[in-house]
Amino acid sequence: MNIQDIHNLFLQCRSISIDTRKIEKESMFFAIKGENFDANTFAEKALDLGALFVVIDNESYFIDNRTILVENSLETLQELAKFHRAYLQLPIIALTGSNGKTTTKELINVVLAKKFVTKATVGNLNNHIGVPLTLLSFTKETQIGIVEMGANHKKEIEFLCEIAQPDYGYITNFGKAHLEGFGGVQGVIEGKSEMYQYLKNNNKTAFVNLEDAIQIEKSKEIKSFTFGIEKEEADLVISNIEANPFVVINYESFNVKSNLIGLYNANNINAAVAIGTYFKVEDKDIKAAIEAYVPDNNRSQLLNKGTNQIILDAYNANPSSMAVAIANFIQLDNSNKVMILGDMFELGDESSSEHKIVVDAVINQNNSICYLIGKAFYEHKVSNENVLFFETFDAFTEFLKTKTFNDNTILIKGSRGMALERTLEYI
Repeated sequence: MNIQDIHNLFLQCRSISIDTRKIEKESMFFAIKGENFDANTFAEKALDLGALFVVIDNESYFIDNRTILVENSLETLQELAKFHRAYLQLPIIALTGSNGKTTTKELINVVLAKKFVTKATVGNLNNHIGVPLTLLSFTKETQIGIVEMGANHKKEIEFLCEIAQPDYGYITNFGKAHLEGFGGVQGVIEGKSEMYQYLKNNNKTAFVNLEDAIQIEKSKEIKSFTFGIEKEEADLVISNIEANPFVVINYESFNVKSNLIGLYNANNINAAVAIGTYFKVEDKDIKAAIEAYVPDNNRSQLLNKGTNQIILDAYNANPSSMAVAIANFIQLDNSNKVMILGDMFELGDESSSEHKIVVDAVINQNNSICYLIGKAFYEHKVSNENVLFFETFDAFTEFLKTKTFNDNTILIKGSRGMALERTLEYI
């Protein structure tokens, strides 16, 4: 059975599933092997739960004519997504970057949805499985598709672009994320810039933030639509931004008051405004979309608990996002400020030095109390009355049981594996 035949069967289905725990009726189930399981063993269960077809790559689990036997289920999923993308022929915007991908993707989506039928990556399903699933969620009714692409090593963005074949691309930034996989900051730049190379090779368009010198340099030979703060040469000029704590931006005659915290979110908003402008969404609709957007999933959320105001940014952390979060927090006018920061993961050989940079940053400021949690921070423990170190989260919670927070502004930030949102139980 070739990919067109499989696609014809896919068009009879309502969705794609790779997990029988979340399977939908009349879906097509792909049995994708994991590190510790063989999903082929769930093929019969998928049919029992209502799947119309199952795609397997182990003939031992062949059931009947509802079973599609292929050489590799994952590769078939990727090929099907690429075929479906060509079949639909809709404009696709792809975005990647070290920080802010998901927030920017959601902002672009709400802005463009004011004029178009849009469909975007759900959550952060942005890898070699998530991107195909996103593409296969697009239908003939979809007018613009928005695809988030993540990567932790070189050649991954190149591979995802070959599947999604974007017409437009945006790179949020080039930061210190996944340094272990990329082999350092230069590797990050080269890996993310694979999107630019795809756009250049295929005569497509890049959205470029003129605040970022690397974006300017890497996009020189590509068709582009640019934006920047007080950059007269930009296609869209942002006249002013501020954040105390919510980001407010001004462009043309519009004042946009967001529900996003921190100057580091300004560029995410600016990108959405620029892309909306490019696609001729009316300014009043762009403003309404951004002002109505409220973040969730522990991303720059502002919460009130008792007398405390909490900035919960515990979804993830890397040296770049940690640095801007700390800098933004320090500049806030609020009094009684507390930072609760957790270890940053996937930094490889750079881990010790990058955690030391954060330690130095918080020790050298004197307007906040800071609690540093995790073994990587603990390695740099020093005696300082405003900075306390805890080797484990359990050690920190024991401390919290003896501590009362009143009238504080609190920043909570750390890598996903630290799950620092658990701190909320003790404040």
